[in-house]
Amino acid sequence: MRTMLAASALLALTGCAGLPAPDPTQAWVDLAPGHDDTLHAVEVDERAWDDTRYFQVSPGNHQLTVRYLFAVDPSNIGPTSEPLWRDCQLNLKFKDFNAGEKYRLQAGSIGFRPWAKLYDEQQKVVGSGVPAGCQRT
Repeated sequence: MRTMLAASALLALTGCAGLPAPDPTQAWVDLAPGHDDTLHAVEVDERAWDDTRYFQVSPGNHQLTVRYLFAVDPSNIGPTSEPLWRDCQLNLKFKDFNAGEKYRLQAGSIGFRPWAKLYDEQQKVVGSGVPAGCQRT
């Protein structure tokens, strides 16, 4: 599991150099996972999204679905020596995406519960994600 996480992180770092230029007629959403976690773009408006590194959507109302993989610390589980890995999907609905604006979708967890927040360019929280299902990995 750690190998997969390390490989995902390395891919994300090398992939950043190959991101397309943002379309000024669209809204751009960067993904920001927590420390040692992975966050991937999955769907826009319940349709598969091709690139897991970001979202780019037309202005207006959209639902974004992300996949978030994170470790639950052993202190939240009991007397075990290994973290428990969770693989979750989260949905975020936002009705006011603006053309040319850059947003940041940040994910994290509290114990077993994942969370996601959408920030605008002024670092103001403009939306929150809700869990759409999790499984142990």
